[in-house]
Amino acid sequence: LAGRAGAETVLTEAVGRLLALAEAYPDLRADRNFAALQAELSRTEDRIAYARQFYNSAVQTYNTTVESVPTNLVARVAGFRTRDYFEAGTGERGTVGVRFPGPGA
Repeated sequence: LAGRAGAETVLTEAVGRLLALAEAYPDLRADRNFAALQAELSRTEDRIAYARQFYNSAVQTYNTTVESVPTNLVARVAGFRTRDYFEAGTGERGTVGVRFPGPGA
């Protein structure tokens, strides 16, 4: 999970640099291909956020089962342990996803 969280942080930083580049070049923001890229990146961020939420929900259910009586007795004997949640990197904490300004914004 730490490697994936690190990769997600790198991706978020790269998207931030791309947005800064777009701010510096208004012609780039007006380009249709760039607008399509922004839209696709936004959809991708939404899918990543959904997958993270789904994973964390599954981990919560699993952890509750592992720690609840009587399943905790079987889990302990079988070697099942609680799992960590997937947490966003520091550059992304508290955000739902990357939002891009629309064309002409």
